[in-house]
Amino acid sequence: MQYRPLGNTGASISALGFGAFKIGRNQQIKYSQAYDLPDDATTETLLNSILDLGINHIDTAPAYGISEERIGRFLSHRRTEFLLSTKIGETFENGQSNYDYSRASLTASLERSLQRLKTDVLDMVLIHSNGDDQKILNESDAVEVLQSFQQAGKIRWIGLSGKTVAGGTAALKWADLLMVEYHLEDPSHAELIQRAADQGVGILVKKGLASGHLPPAEAISFVLENPGVSNLVVGGLNLAHIEKNWQTAGAVSLRPAA
Repeated sequence: MQYRPLGNTGASISALGFGAFKIGRNQQIKYSQAYDLPDDATTETLLNSILDLGINHIDTAPAYGISEERIGRFLSHRRTEFLLSTKIGETFENGQSNYDYSRASLTASLERSLQRLKTDVLDMVLIHSNGDDQKILNESDAVEVLQSFQQAGKIRWIGLSGKTVAGGTAALKWADLLMVEYHLEDPSHAELIQRAADQGVGILVKKGLASGHLPPAEAISFVLENPGVSNLVVGGLNLAHIEKNWQTAGAVSLRPAA
């Protein structure tokens, strides 16, 4: 199962996606070990090698430091070969995360992402939640901004990268896809994943390895055995590890649907 349907979008997405956090940011991190940012030559080789493996999903965000800029610089010549996801709502500047869900800020963020990523269309854009999912959905302009860009043809599919089951459930009313945390030590989103799958909403899983705290082979298998999961986003800077994870993903058999 190297490739899976992305909900009802009609797209086929690789079971493993590349999370591009570590190519852009190494401050205020939740990973167990510190790391240096790779230089440009190393980053260019890494990104192109990931596509060469067959991974067709790259996940980034304005909150990932210089990640968007590097993806645009080193992969724009291969733009038709992969699905690109980014986010709105959080930025990272001067060593600090900042959340702003105002219409002006979100609109400016999307225009910057299009420019940095050197693309006319963003495949997937998710609201980057600060944890207060329902307040963002109910009291900000985030959903309307995403819908307006989608209607203008600048975004293909929209959704929420949330923190709570309640937030994800509320987003099912309008979302094409959701990004949720789901792993061996926290399967609390399992029911939401099933519900989303029943409605044709794609599911991207984040932190499936619990930010590097779980054994990769076991953790990847657990996530991808769930038939409601479209894709698991995993980061990293070691190409050999990424290749091994890709092989693990390809060997996973789906559990029977509930």
